Amino acid sequence: MAQRNLSELFAGAVVLLITAGFLGYAVANTGRASVSGYVISAKFEKIDGIAAGADVRLAGVKIGRIVSATVDPKTYRAVVHMSVQSDIKLPKDSSAQVSTDGLLGGKVIALVPGGDDVMLKDGGEITITQSAASLEDLLGKFIFGVNDLTTEVQKTLKTAPAK
Repeated sequence: MAQRNLSELFAGAVVLLITAGFLGYAVANTGRASVSGYVISAKFEKIDGIAAGADVRLAGVKIGRIVSATVDPKTYRAVVHMSVQSDIKLPKDSSAQVSTDGLLGGKVIALVPGGDDVMLKDGGEITITQSAASLEDLLGKFIFGVNDLTTEVQKTLKTAPAK
């Protein structure tokens, strides 16, 4: 009996050590890796779910990370500062949009290069942006749209002459 308790205690200690190792690794490597390069910014109406450390992607490939997200006190728009790899040169008329990484994935900033000959420099700003589409807003619009349609159909049926 004592031998069994000792082996169970040892097995539990091993599991706890492995769990602590994974937890320490996750804390040390989540959202803290920096991408060396230049910093650009973009202003959005809303950035639901975007935070420092989120990916910046071009053609689906990670090319940078979100450095910070703040609110412009004059325009009340979200200002996102992002670091982009120095070997990726973006035209000045490039656009940025808040996108999701798959159906259940997190939010990312997706960049779409423009056609301008002038490139964004360190501290530059992307002026063409598309804000996040909120799933809750879209569902609400759909539900209220169906409700309005149902109400209109019921009114039409009540006022239609009987045959």
